[in-house]
Amino acid sequence: MTGSDALSSSSSAAAAHSPQLLAQVAALPALPGVYRYFDEKGQVLYVGKARNLKKRVSSYFQKNHGGTRIGHMVSKIARLETTVVRSEAEALILENNLIKQLAPKYNILFRDDKSYPYLKLTGTGHEKDTPPPAAPSALAHARLAYYRGAVDRKNRYFGPYPNAWAVKETIELLQKVFRLRTCEDSVFANRTRPCLLYQIKRCTAPCVRLISHEDYAADVARAGQFLHGETQALLQSLQARMAAHSEALEFEQAAVLRDQIAALSRVLHQQAVETGGEADADILAVKVQGGRACVNLAMVRGGRHLGDRAYFPAQVQDALAGERLDEAGHDSIEARVLDAFIAQHYLHVPAPAHLIASAPVSAALLDTLAGKEERRITATWAPRGQRRVWLQMAEQNAALQLARLLSEEGSQQARTRALAEALNLPDDDLDNLRIECFDISHTAGEATQASCVVFHHHKMQSSEYRRFKIEGITGGDDYAAMRQALERRYGKLAQALHGDEPQEVEAARARLPDLVLVDGGKGQVAVAREVFAALGLELSRIVGVEKGEGRKVGLEELVFADGRPKVWLGHDSAALMLVAQIRDEAHRFAITGMRAARAKTRVGGSRIEEIPGIGPRRRARLLQRFGGARGVENASVDDLATVEGISRTLAEAIYKALH
Repeated sequence: MTGSDALSSSSSAAAAHSPQLLAQVAALPALPGVYRYFDEKGQVLYVGKARNLKKRVSSYFQKNHGGTRIGHMVSKIARLETTVVRSEAEALILENNLIKQLAPKYNILFRDDKSYPYLKLTGTGHEKDTPPPAAPSALAHARLAYYRGAVDRKNRYFGPYPNAWAVKETIELLQKVFRLRTCEDSVFANRTRPCLLYQIKRCTAPCVRLISHEDYAADVARAGQFLHGETQALLQSLQARMAAHSEALEFEQAAVLRDQIAALSRVLHQQAVETGGEADADILAVKVQGGRACVNLAMVRGGRHLGDRAYFPAQVQDALAGERLDEAGHDSIEARVLDAFIAQHYLHVPAPAHLIASAPVSAALLDTLAGKEERRITATWAPRGQRRVWLQMAEQNAALQLARLLSEEGSQQARTRALAEALNLPDDDLDNLRIECFDISHTAGEATQASCVVFHHHKMQSSEYRRFKIEGITGGDDYAAMRQALERRYGKLAQALHGDEPQEVEAARARLPDLVLVDGGKGQVAVAREVFAALGLELSRIVGVEKGEGRKVGLEELVFADGRPKVWLGHDSAALMLVAQIRDEAHRFAITGMRAARAKTRVGGSRIEEIPGIGPRRRARLLQRFGGARGVENASVDDLATVEGISRTLAEAIYKALH
């Protein structure tokens, strides 16, 4: 390309944007920061970070990107926002927080998963240094527990673990080897004789002093060693103590240690993955295929392989438009997906000391993680030996999970097409086919709830689900409940659709479903037809799912509000499978809402009774003091601690449980 050609390309690219935007780009400082692109409707298109804002942002506007994906994105940019920060690390953190918050179309987006479970060992580990209590105390005897939520400094937390099963399996192992208690503090405080766990040798019964305070604290310390991966040091320590007891002719104590060593050895022998001295590590494998990506995360904690979990980012293809070659120098899709996962995942989840990855990880990202964790974080992307075996296992799992996802998505798309063909719906844009389904649920007229679930982009969109609390009707009147739900769902939408504002009309048309399913036959369809007629909406959108003879699955018939004859799709029809899937999801969502509302009514709206340490008396005092469950939820820790029988520690536990 000649100089004049390059100038022409640059000029044509600049001509597509307003002078104000180009002037803003030209005035950007050469400092680290985060930039955000918006379209004409104010929707965020892309969030990016830069070591040099001026250089980075200018590169988007100085070239003609033609008909490429990046050109398509750049052509939509109408507004720019930037935030200057002090360092590249701050820019990385801000960028990924904004990606999670704004979900831009052209960024690789991972679902925010804060549901990782932990293993909790109550206490700080210094209880062994304190004198033994006069009576058995729950606070002085650490407890093993499964835990989800925010961590604190009053207890020790190990993990995170990939799933609940891994935590529970670890607790069982620790019970077998170290025989630590798992009972609630309230149970511990009221025991007068050992429980069944003592009889089957899963607990040493500190609640009734069948083990000394010092010996139990030593078992707790050993369990901590095991969870930290110090297994060889632990075995050597146990063997030395066993030998010392034997020499002192204390054969009973030596036998206890012998059994503990044998149990620990069996656990270590059963562990399939040898860690090679690596106590904590995460293995990250990326697979990209068919426009989708999978990141398989396998966890090694305390020298034990705990299992893995697959993650599927959204918007991978569109996100490729955002960066042709990112600032880290990664030119492969896999490396960019991996960087996006690490940045978004470890912002809220503790990072281990070592990452083993299938693609290179940027140094800036590792430095940022090291600053967050306040320790060195290393990464290996071309491992050897045992680490290579780990990575190959993770890569194989990533490929299998991605193949499963693509197969499921292909099947779901086939179902969507089959339904469109069966109902004569337009099939030119099936990706945007939107279906909403309603169901009513109650128990003998009590706590009536209506549910609305949404199917869009070939899958259920749980974030768009809605529940309607039905009031002012005769208990058990499903027709009146359906009428109220439909009027509340589509009343304002119809009003906007028939308004004079073009933008509101367009927005309402985009939100209007192509198909409205109601769980029921002629009666429910007649109610829906009346509502839609009153609102001025098309009757052809309404379809009832009428149960067949004997309410057997596969015999359902579709009932239409516009007068078309009923249709039986056939028990093996892909279209019926999709209808049944959506209908069953609406039923599940309505049932769970109804049960929650019923439980709230019956127990006074309180989750307080589920908090350990809160019995009927304390619950009654709390409800009386604050005027009900909502008052308790709105109370501060200081306020809670003023109630009789509520200590400061218990007040903090109540506040944490309710928030």
